[in-house]
Amino acid sequence: MSFGPNPWQQQSWDARAAGNFIGGGAGCGLLLFATLADAQGLLRQGLLVLALLLVSLGLLCVWAEIGRPWRAINVLFHPRTSWMTREALLAPLLLGCTAAAVLWPALQPLAALLAAAFLYCQARILQAARGIPAWREPLTVPLLVATGLAEGAGLYWLAAAAWQPGRGTAWLALGVLLALRLALVMLWHRRLATQLRPAALRAVRHTAMLCNAATLAALALVLLVAVAPVAPSAAPLQALAGVLAAAGGALFKFMLVTRAGFNQGFALPHLPVRGSRR
Repeated sequence: MSFGPNPWQQQSWDARAAGNFIGGGAGCGLLLFATLADAQGLLRQGLLVLALLLVSLGLLCVWAEIGRPWRAINVLFHPRTSWMTREALLAPLLLGCTAAAVLWPALQPLAALLAAAFLYCQARILQAARGIPAWREPLTVPLLVATGLAEGAGLYWLAAAAWQPGRGTAWLALGVLLALRLALVMLWHRRLATQLRPAALRAVRHTAMLCNAATLAALALVLLVAVAPVAPSAAPLQALAGVLAAAGGALFKFMLVTRAGFNQGFALPHLPVRGSRR
């Protein structure tokens, strides 16, 4: 049964739509974290190119997901009402500014501001889907923003493992973002547990458990490297923490879009009965 009083899983957005949120969130998070961490030299340029590729790949995924890709220009016509339109209008500015910032570092703060706006638009796209409880929950917006930032921090430290030790403010920032993501996922799941039917709740619980497992493992590595003396093994642990931070966020968004996207169904409190008086 594709519709009725029981919740059913949405079929409009698949893995390609999830790819937009994964690539866009991770790319914007990476650009923001690289800017705040003040990456320099070849590391800075490499991180910006990677962020550019991730956002571009995400946009390519959502373009491929459209039934008639060449009509995608229609998404540009509703800036007053659609967060998807706002995301699409920001995309060329973000990509162009980031590409220019690779050569001219003075443009990087502007690119970071555009990345923050793009990330926020993506979070609001999901939250605007009023018929899907797991998406419309108000905590979805800060959760997706925190997830993108944690993914970006993870990718930063994966790339920076050979450049600098896992200590200092930027390393602690990864731990803070992981702890924030963990807290928001747990609160998001707790709030939804009182609203969802069994099938939808199972999907949300599975999504939260997978994300929390990766987040806890990455957070444990962050604490281990932060308190342990500098050793040759610090760089591999740092890179592994980055992989887990990024993979946990990507898995969460994939599961959120493709598995936890249950419609709420509808209720019919008064059913007509043939032959009875009104």
